Amino acid sequence: MNNHDDFIGSFSFDKRLAPYDIEGSIAHVRMLVKCGIITASDGKKIVAGLGSILDGLRGGARLSKAEDVHFAVEQALIKKIGPVGGKMHTARSRNDQVALDLRLYLRAETAAVLELLKKLQLAVISTADKNFAAVMPGYTHLQRAQPVLFSHHLLAYAWMFVRDAERLKDCLKRVNVLPLGSAALAGTSFHIDRKYAARLLGFGKISENSIDAVSDRDFALEFLSALSITAMHLSRLAEELVLWSSEEFGFVRLPDEFTSGSSIMPQKRNPDCAEIVRGKTGRIYGDLFALLSVMKSLPLAYNRDLQEDKPPVFDAVDAAKSCLEITAGMVAGMKINAAKMKSSLDRGFLSATELADYLAKKGMPFRTAHGVVKDMVAYCDEKSITLKDLSVSEFRKFSKLFGPEARKIADPASAVHAKNSYGGTSPASVKVQMKALAKAVKNEGGR
Repeated sequence: MNNHDDFIGSFSFDKRLAPYDIEGSIAHVRMLVKCGIITASDGKKIVAGLGSILDGLRGGARLSKAEDVHFAVEQALIKKIGPVGGKMHTARSRNDQVALDLRLYLRAETAAVLELLKKLQLAVISTADKNFAAVMPGYTHLQRAQPVLFSHHLLAYAWMFVRDAERLKDCLKRVNVLPLGSAALAGTSFHIDRKYAARLLGFGKISENSIDAVSDRDFALEFLSALSITAMHLSRLAEELVLWSSEEFGFVRLPDEFTSGSSIMPQKRNPDCAEIVRGKTGRIYGDLFALLSVMKSLPLAYNRDLQEDKPPVFDAVDAAKSCLEITAGMVAGMKINAAKMKSSLDRGFLSATELADYLAKKGMPFRTAHGVVKDMVAYCDEKSITLKDLSVSEFRKFSKLFGPEARKIADPASAVHAKNSYGGTSPASVKVQMKALAKAVKNEGGR
């Protein structure tokens, strides 16, 4: 069993906050100097000492183990410059200090996630563009439904990722609020300048209530929620890559570096990376629920339970970033089997809706047209033929409204051209969509 110090300590995981802790401390000390709370000479020594520690960390040095990263940095500073280093902690508490560190960390990681999302969006758009004309079955209930352009299907994910980026950017508004100056829970009697500290650290706002600032983690929960939605979209795409790369579908071949061989069956290539993306999605969900569970019954203000806010945040960030990077690689490198997609159109009567629409445009009530085409499908099924195999005379047996052009409409590969509504799957509509996506991605995922 761990000893007492290990049990209550957090250094094993919060040490990754060291750069942010130092960044926040430097700004805090500069504010203390500006307000005359410590001397300029002392402030200069502290800032130089903190800068030296940060340079060391960037060069591979490590902090000595302490109860938490805040004590570790303070101990390192005092060891480097003497007792004057203890003045760094004037007019603040670990409570507002840790809240600041987590906000600085999330601000930086949000930018990193947004950059990876942009990389994935560009991979999706590029792959869609390279295979623009390929036609595939569209599905509902995992049953063949209507023909769509492969590019249209793939770009659906690009729009999901646009919204994911929008959520993360909006979340930044709640993350980018300075808690420093709230101290333990009641503020401080020192005459500090919180607005100055906010400017130094690039925060757009300062917290309005000191108790709220040190005791809530809703900004982290919102971030984890946004990541969970992103992971859900990644998992859905991963599931389709697993299906599409199977022998049953054969629509795509994933790059070899994202698959692995079987330990016993030499002919197999398993879509391991796509499967792990699905698995990590559940892990990210778990991180969200872990933090929700920590927060659900905490009385105000700070409680030591909040020490457990960081492991789920760190874990979710690591998992999401790896999933985004892997998915971008799979999408960018996969090979599309357009011929196999096209051959799949001949099974499932995918042009049935087009024929019903044709009759409706001729004046037949759509519900009646639906029944006519349903009878045609049953007729073809019985004869083991497709709708496009019917002769014009056979078409007219079911309705005199059918003309010679019905045979062309019955060809699923040509049906996509009719879906020219805004947002539809016609080539013209998809080209408009791709322009809108390019504009959205250029705006860093926003619209």
